Amino acid sequence: MRTELLPHAPESDAFGRERYPLVSQVFVGAKIDLEETYAWGQEQVAEISTAMDAVAGQIRPGASVKEAIALLDADPRYRLEGTDALQQWMQTQADAAIAALTDVHFDIPVPARTIECRIAPTQTGGIYYTGPSEDFTRPGRMWWSVPKGDTEFGTWRELTTVYHEGVPGHHLQVAQTVLRSETLNRWRRLMSWTSGYGEGWALYAERLMTELGFMDEPGARMGWLDMQSLRAARVVLDIGVHCGLPAPAEVGGGEWDYDKAWAFLTAHANQSERSLRFELDRYLGWPGQAPSYKIGERLWLSTCASRCALARATPLTSRPSTATPSTSAASALTPCEPQSSAN
Repeated sequence: MRTELLPHAPESDAFGRERYPLVSQVFVGAKIDLEETYAWGQEQVAEISTAMDAVAGQIRPGASVKEAIALLDADPRYRLEGTDALQQWMQTQADAAIAALTDVHFDIPVPARTIECRIAPTQTGGIYYTGPSEDFTRPGRMWWSVPKGDTEFGTWRELTTVYHEGVPGHHLQVAQTVLRSETLNRWRRLMSWTSGYGEGWALYAERLMTELGFMDEPGARMGWLDMQSLRAARVVLDIGVHCGLPAPAEVGGGEWDYDKAWAFLTAHANQSERSLRFELDRYLGWPGQAPSYKIGERLWLSTCASRCALARATPLTSRPSTATPSTSAASALTPCEPQSSAN
């Protein structure tokens, strides 16, 4: 590395304003105005921070966000001991979501009503989803990769992740796509993936569950907002660093550097230092990928608003009698009104 790669390495850590639009479009699946999106990301961070302050006051009057999170971490109602209890909790929450949403908010085909929740054989941390086999003999699965030595788990921040990975998130989206052999070829059903579309849908699914009342409890609400804050901070950091845009005033403005990026991330995310160091290294080394989640959600919200505006302008007698899974998923969602990220 020192003799062959280092001599060719650029002085700047930034990917560059000229090249960044290319990787952004690959991950988002659409062209975006980077300067406008950078400003929007900072607005999102501020809105979510205000919402978190309000929820902290519900957890304990006068509490700061940090204090409220410490209370949630110490609350035995949100604690699980051992990976067996963790797996059972994941399965219970995932099954309950499917039961509650089927034939009420979504038409979920029978094969897609099964999801398996498992502890992953790896120990790298994180939760992820793998889709079903083409014939559904292997169902879709949600995996929790538990770091070595971790035996206690907090559920308040993870309920939103179960909805992200399961139903109405990745499992609903991916399993229904696998089923569509009459309309989609095998590559589109089993191999095609665009992060802004797929991860954007999963964030939209989390938001939908808050709107439907599944995360009204303050602990679960704080968990959702905390993850939203991380995703919004990613937009600011990734675009700002790689495009050479001025850093926010809260970290001193001027040119981004590692210290400013770390200060911004730790101010707006509440995970462990190990997790956040990994996150920041990911942004620096994988430009354009991390912002695609929140930007993709923004595009889904825009799509929903457009579909709802069209529905209001269409006479009832001219509308389809049912919303089928083959139409845009956003068309079957309620409510129609576009929602602020802080709600």
